[in-house]
Amino acid sequence: MTRRHQGCALLAAITALVVVLSAAIYVTVAADDGTARRTLAAGRGYGAVPASTGVWAGTWSASPAAAEPGTEARGLAGHSVRNVVHTSVGGTSARVTLSNLFGLRPLTLTHATVALAADEQGAAAAPGTMRRLTFAGRTTVVVPPGRQVVSDPVALPVPADADVLITTYSPVPSGPVTIHPSARQTGYAAVGEHTGDLAGTAYTSRADVWRYVTALDVLGAEADGTVVVLGDSLTAGSSSSVDENRRWPDVLARRLRAAAERGEDVPRHGVVNQGISGNRILADGYVRPLARTVLPQNPGGLRRFSRDVLGVPGVKVVVVDLGVNDILRDPALADPDRILAGLRTLVRRAHAQDIKVVGATLMPFKGHPGHTDAREDVRQRINAEIRAGHVFDAVTDFDEALRDPYDPRRLRFDYDCGDHLHPSDRGYARMAEAVDLADLRGSAPKGRGELREQAQRAVSRTTTQGGTTP
Repeated sequence: MTRRHQGCALLAAITALVVVLSAAIYVTVAADDGTARRTLAAGRGYGAVPASTGVWAGTWSASPAAAEPGTEARGLAGHSVRNVVHTSVGGTSARVTLSNLFGLRPLTLTHATVALAADEQGAAAAPGTMRRLTFAGRTTVVVPPGRQVVSDPVALPVPADADVLITTYSPVPSGPVTIHPSARQTGYAAVGEHTGDLAGTAYTSRADVWRYVTALDVLGAEADGTVVVLGDSLTAGSSSSVDENRRWPDVLARRLRAAAERGEDVPRHGVVNQGISGNRILADGYVRPLARTVLPQNPGGLRRFSRDVLGVPGVKVVVVDLGVNDILRDPALADPDRILAGLRTLVRRAHAQDIKVVGATLMPFKGHPGHTDAREDVRQRINAEIRAGHVFDAVTDFDEALRDPYDPRRLRFDYDCGDHLHPSDRGYARMAEAVDLADLRGSAPKGRGELREQAQRAVSRTTTQGGTTP
């Protein structure tokens, strides 16, 4: 055997040993129901973080939605993947959730780190902030197909409204890479193991996706809970400016923080974005298909509610902005009663966990290729039920806030990105402004009559505050 062949054999043996050893580390993983996030609520027994006051809250999230095309065979074996995520609230410690939801084989990660970004754009880390992540005390973890894993907590002061780098390295092929597509945030990859690099020079590959990482939680006294926003592309921020965090949940988080700094009586919550482009309530959405995946891609709101809402730490309130794709993507005419029944099912499941539900009216889309008079009628019937207080605990009237006063079936021109469905940056800001911050205060649901009155007051507030003005 030649030296070259001996070297290849030795490398193969080492790689196999890594997989065998790490195969025993199926720790802290859970089925796709969000239970893993709650299991590690305090990272008990790992000793990674000293005792601290405060609570765990979500500061960022991105719902896993698809398998990355082109990664079916090898995944990203031999690559470091560096994701950039933006915080909504700060803390003194952090933990990360990584997902292999759409993988077909176990995902072996031998290195993972978290650090603050050195600047607002790029893959460089701020000196002194790099932290090695562990999983039940080990640096290597294997995530089974269809599962997720939560890291041990790590001591790291995390500011609000800041970029955080989460980097992973996998040495062996794992099949399809679980992603959140259309991130509106540049992600990076480098050949080789560069998880601990402060410089970003090795990260020459870029993509508009988040890979593997699906949540960042923080521990501290800055927040006492989490607001989860469950939605579609209108929530995910399609058409918003890349790398500028102008999705409407980003703007809402800044509004909450600014109001608290002014001493206003507002809830102190992190805001996490669980929007998926093309998402529906009743059915799984359309994505570019692969040959097969463990679970349907772009899982619908009813399917993913347990993981993406109930599984979020400290969730107090969920804001639901779903339904437009149920109307647009139904090959026949969508049934408004079925859509409303789906929304009410989400509300019942939230109430069972003492979570308040704020619902949004569906915004207009005249001018979009999918618009018809019949579909417009479905939208109007759904909005009428929402405004009447028959669905949610409180109402945010996005329709009233963004529609054209001269043609209410259209978005106002300066709130329209140009496709007559998705808002511009200014439109997303207007959506965030339409949310009454007092409605984000979580409490146990009250009697339906009182809920109806609260919803009516919310609609009145939107109207009297000038929902159709700049």
